Amino acid sequence: MPEVLIVGGGPVGLTLAIELGQQGVTCALIDKRAELGRLPKMERCNARTMENFRRAGIADRIRAAGLPRDVPMDVFVCVESVTRPPLVHHRYPSVAEFAATARDVNDGSLPLEPYQLISQYTLEPLLREVAERTPGVTVRFGHELTGLEDDGDGVTARVRTADGGSREIRADYLVGCDGGNSTVRRALGIELRGDSLLELRQALFHCPDLFDRIPIGKGRHYHIADERSSFLIVQDDTRHFSLHASVDRDEDMPRLFESVAGLPVDYETLYIGRWTQRLMLADRYRDGRVFIAGDAAHLVIPTGGLGMNTGAGDAVDLAWKLAGTLRGWGGPALLDSYERERRPIGERNVAASRKAAGGRRAWRAAWRPDIADDTPAGARTRAALAAIADREQRWSNDLLGIELGYRYRDSPLVVSEEGDGPDPNSFQYTPTTWPGARLPHIWLDDGTALHDHLGRRFTLLYTPGTEADVAGLAGAFARYGAPFAAVEVRSAAAETVYEGHRLILVRPDLHVVWRGRDKLPEPGRLAALAGGHLSHQIALGRS
Repeated sequence: MPEVLIVGGGPVGLTLAIELGQQGVTCALIDKRAELGRLPKMERCNARTMENFRRAGIADRIRAAGLPRDVPMDVFVCVESVTRPPLVHHRYPSVAEFAATARDVNDGSLPLEPYQLISQYTLEPLLREVAERTPGVTVRFGHELTGLEDDGDGVTARVRTADGGSREIRADYLVGCDGGNSTVRRALGIELRGDSLLELRQALFHCPDLFDRIPIGKGRHYHIADERSSFLIVQDDTRHFSLHASVDRDEDMPRLFESVAGLPVDYETLYIGRWTQRLMLADRYRDGRVFIAGDAAHLVIPTGGLGMNTGAGDAVDLAWKLAGTLRGWGGPALLDSYERERRPIGERNVAASRKAAGGRRAWRAAWRPDIADDTPAGARTRAALAAIADREQRWSNDLLGIELGYRYRDSPLVVSEEGDGPDPNSFQYTPTTWPGARLPHIWLDDGTALHDHLGRRFTLLYTPGTEADVAGLAGAFARYGAPFAAVEVRSAAAETVYEGHRLILVRPDLHVVWRGRDKLPEPGRLAALAGGHLSHQIALGRS
């Protein structure tokens, strides 16, 4: 019997399976699809997701499979086609450029890992292979959940198997990672509420030579300033392109692709379909021993690239809490904290995506039929739209604060402090050790990254010369059986980046539990709070 049953084998479900397996939890993953899909869907793992993939030991494999390291991530706004001079050109570094710059920056303002452009149809097979090779993880495609029952001691799932038969799978916990039409969420009677925005058609084209021939420059996104909201996305091999547009008929999409390309190209149409932009959030993320994560819990439109990445954050958060509960060291507040922490982040990221979509609508509203005309009126239209797009398009791409700056403010696993701290909803990232925040990345004096020294355990960070009752805290965690270590931080950057705090307790997911300057609070209470044995936040002081 698996300890956890995961329903849904997309990137979120597979990430959860890998995280659980690497923490010694047995799990089974089922997916009703016979095979993985061939649509791009998500296109980018953001910096925080790549940091988590680094901890899982698979970041380099993902980079090798994705967009080449030397290809820039630029964004263009164009008129008519990618052959005309762009109205707006926002430059974003390639992975190689970002990584080179980051080695020289040690102020906590940059992530340990850059983003990575990788199409979902590339990422899913890679994650599936990793999951299948992870001890304790079983993956079964062609297996569809048809019902579930939570009796308080465990969950029994009814499953239709690939051969048309049926079986029951018993698990301690079940997690629905089965998308916007989640069977798990519907079985729990949980509502998904929000807005439907724009209906679009999406087409996928194979066009091997277009990328190398684009005269205005290499990038990842090419927005066309037209009345159809046309948007061309370069896929990870630079030989496939997805095109989104508001058109009436499927047959309009190939002709539009030819128009956007603006030059003769050989191509193959692989897919055309319709989809609706939705911004939605589930009323709750848990019912007893059943949880939901990813698109089952929140629908975030691609604008801003927060959909899969928010789901991956759900998976990392839930995995260590399930592991702690199943291994006996987690208290009742540990699993209770999942919804209290992640649902506000889902709500925040839906709002951020809405803001990004609003920015895009703002500059598209400046479109006029004369925009391509070689006339004074056409020039004025282009200038007006460019001025708006130069400002408003950035909400879709300059959002490091949304990716890294989220904070678990109302969590029972985090020590409360007076004041507000940096704005966790800002699109600009401010590194902080405020409790609940992601620990900012710094390089140590020996050239290694501090994050690389922190395993999936509670870790007390301390700077040289700090006098603290490390043994007392270690003993307090040991009494619960929780994993704990202490790490000395030798870095010239630590004093500034960590805001004068010489003691910082971080969780297995590298979010801050508590920080102090000289002395630890009472070890038993700190360990109890961190491990979920208290039902509410407490203030323990920062002396």
